[in-house]
Amino acid sequence: MIYKVAIIGYGYWGPKLARNIQNSNQFKIDYIVDKSKKNLNNAKKNFPLSKFLTNYKRLDASKIDLVIISTPTITHYQLAKYFLKYSNVLIEKPLALNKYDVRKLENISHKNKKKLFVDYPFIFSGSIRFINDIIKKNKYGKLLEIESFREQAPIRKDSNVVWDLCVHDISILRFLLKSNPIKIKSIKYNTIKTKQKDTAYINLNYRNNLKVFIKNSWISPLKIRIMKFKFERGIIICDENEPIYKLKVFTRKNNKTTIYKLELPEIDLSEPLFNLIEYVAKSMKTNSNLIFKNSFNIDITRVLEKI
Repeated sequence: MIYKVAIIGYGYWGPKLARNIQNSNQFKIDYIVDKSKKNLNNAKKNFPLSKFLTNYKRLDASKIDLVIISTPTITHYQLAKYFLKYSNVLIEKPLALNKYDVRKLENISHKNKKKLFVDYPFIFSGSIRFINDIIKKNKYGKLLEIESFREQAPIRKDSNVVWDLCVHDISILRFLLKSNPIKIKSIKYNTIKTKQKDTAYINLNYRNNLKVFIKNSWISPLKIRIMKFKFERGIIICDENEPIYKLKVFTRKNNKTTIYKLELPEIDLSEPLFNLIEYVAKSMKTNSNLIFKNSFNIDITRVLEKI
């Protein structure tokens, strides 16, 4: 079965989602909707067989299998609320800006028997899946500390750097640790004159004395996407900017030495967005949604609110 798709928003992130939808043999892009005629003209060049609208309410969503929402953050709740009455929905992160709206959307999806997916791309990356397997198997002993650095991104007007960049860290942590932190401290400020806070330093404490440090900043001359996982007998450094060797595993024989052995593990290098799209297709076919079940989205939103 080929699922019919409508993409709402073809600005910054919409084209990336559309490209991965096109690369999948599970979906067909029937409609692309955007207020901007310039964005629609760009879409027509890549998807000449699709139909194009400037008003999402002119779309008959009951004939669409999956609506993809890639619009400004402030519009996410209202658009998801509207489309979940008619279709399954995949929405760009964050789902909404407070846990009450997230809970409402979850309830609407259950009531209408529609699936709700959120584009937390890195939980579908081969590197994070590899680290998840390491944690499950306790391969390098207890996980002691995590550090994450995400710097450089487009400056947004409708949400601050926490909702834009930290959502990646919190979704990864929730996916890997299966829990929320028990203690949160953060400092947020502006390094240049912007409407929203552009930089954040965050400290999280989890059970078993696991400590996490996060730095997020829109303002940087270099794009940085690095996470460090420190175990009793090793350190894994994950750099999503690396094209091939995204993971470097440094191991030592015991905690009495500082001499490390370097390993470069083989991982799935498929684009995380493509893996997400394939997950959505499988979930629709099997009538399941294993990752986004229970309180996954609400847990992430709760932490972001507290930060």
